[in-house]
Parts: sequence; C-alpha cells; structure tokens
Amino acid sequence: MSGGAMKHVLPVLTVVAAIIALWYAAAVGLNRAWVYDQAERAGVAPASGMALIAETWSQERPVLPAPHQVAVELVKTTFGMAPSSKRSLVYHGWVTLSATLLGFAIGTGLGILLAVGILHNRAMDMSVMPWAIASQTIPILAIAPMIIVVLNSVGLQGLVPKAIISAYLSFFPVVVGMVKGLRSPDQMQLDLLKTYNASNTEAFWKLRLPASMPYLFTSLKVGMAASLVGAIVGELPTGAVAGLGARLLSGSYYGQTVQIWAALFAAAIVAAGMVMLIGVMERRTLKRMGMAR
Repeated sequence: MSGGAMKHVLPVLTVVAAIIALWYAAAVGLNRAWVYDQAERAGVAPASGMALIAETWSQERPVLPAPHQVAVELVKTTFGMAPSSKRSLVYHGWVTLSATLLGFAIGTGLGILLAVGILHNRAMDMSVMPWAIASQTIPILAIAPMIIVVLNSVGLQGLVPKAIISAYLSFFPVVVGMVKGLRSPDQMQLDLLKTYNASNTEAFWKLRLPASMPYLFTSLKVGMAASLVGAIVGELPTGAVAGLGARLLSGSYYGQTVQIWAALFAAAIVAAGMVMLIGVMERRTLKRMGMAR
C-alpha cells in the first residue's frame, strides 16, 4: 500500500479499532450483572478478571453481544445456510431489498416529477413544497400502521405497502436535491441560451437537467438509505415473517440480542452496498457528461 493510501486508511482503521474496543468494554459492563446473578444463585463466588471478561463475551442472550458474537452470527446466517432458508439473512435481506427498490423507484420518480413541477409552476412552489416539508415531520412509526391498515382494507398486502412507506421516506430528499439542482444554473447561463433563442424546454434539457445531475445523485444516496429504513419499519407493525424487520421482531420476542444485532448489521451492509452502486453510476454518468467530480 502506498504512503498516500495509508494516510487515508490509517485514520479510518484507528476509528474502527477504537469503536470495537469501546464495544468490548461496554459488553463487559452491561453483561457482568448476569454473571454475578448466576453466581449468587449457585452460591459460589463470581468470576473475576479474565474469567469474568470471558463469560461476559460468550453469553447466549447478552444485554450487549460482543463484536465477535455478532460477526459469527452474521457469517453463519449469511454463508452457512442455503439462501432459501427461512433463517438465512440472504433470504430476509432480499425480501426487504425488494420492497426497498420498489419504494425507491416510486419515491425517485415522484420526487423528480414534483421538482420539475415546482421549477415551472410558481403555485406548486408555494403550495406543494411546504406540504412536502411538513410531511417529513410526521413520525414514520406513527403513520406506517395506518398506511398498512388502509392498504390491507383495499386488498393490497405484502410488498406494496412496504414499498409505499419506503417511497414516503425517499421522495423528499430527491425533491429537495432536484429542485436545488434545476435551479443551480446562474442567470448569465440562462441569458446566453436566450440569445440563441432557446425555448424553456430546450433550456431545461440542455442546461438545467445536466446541471442537476450531481445534486440528483447525492439525493439518491440519501433516498436509498431512507428507503431501506422505510421497508424495515413497514415490516414491524405487520408481524412479518420474512424480511430484516421480521428478524428484528423475532429476536426481540425471544430475547435473541445477537440475532437482532446481526440483522442490524445486515441492513447496514445492504444500504452501504446500494449507496456504493449509486456512487459508481454517478461517476460513470458524470464522466460521460464531461463533469469532473
């Protein structure tokens, strides 16, 4: 590894190492009460020193699982089982990802359409934008059960209700970013197009839309993460049996904290992978457009 790359990697590794060290220390502090309680019940002296630490890091149902316990569970349920198994995180991750991608597509399409309308229509700018902002002040945990109940009453179940909740969370970043991007060309650039007798439609396609691309891709990254959160939240009120939200629910019902943490890390990995994919698309698109990023 070159010296320049090392300068970028070393701070990240240092922060990760510090987080892991604090995590192990917190696991000892939070799990030792169970060790003391078990020793008291057995009428023996509680473990101390390294023996105490070893016991706090190896409990079946710890208050806070140690990092290696989460890693083992994550590897076992990802690579140690068939992808079609109901205990596989690949299976549950795909269920959640399906709703996420559908909701992300709906939210992105709706966000872009609203942004174009806000750009060209003063009434929409004054009316729709404040409502879009106000909609994000409603806690998703409060509105998700209502959306699911209403949609179930009209026969929509499974993927669609979760996708709509995902779209609800993902459209707002796209609206805000796209509006800012479409308005980013300065007046001199717009006046130059007018000297060439360009119409508003031509100005949109040849100036405003290309200028909005960096803003759009940034918004898509935020929207993707929000969409995944929406899909998981949508699984919680339904008592779902499939999806990462279902894994969180079953883990909480049976006190399987290691399972809960593994599902949380699986969700983070899925979100990071999708954001990285959008980043690759961004670099290729902007490169083809001649924009340096």
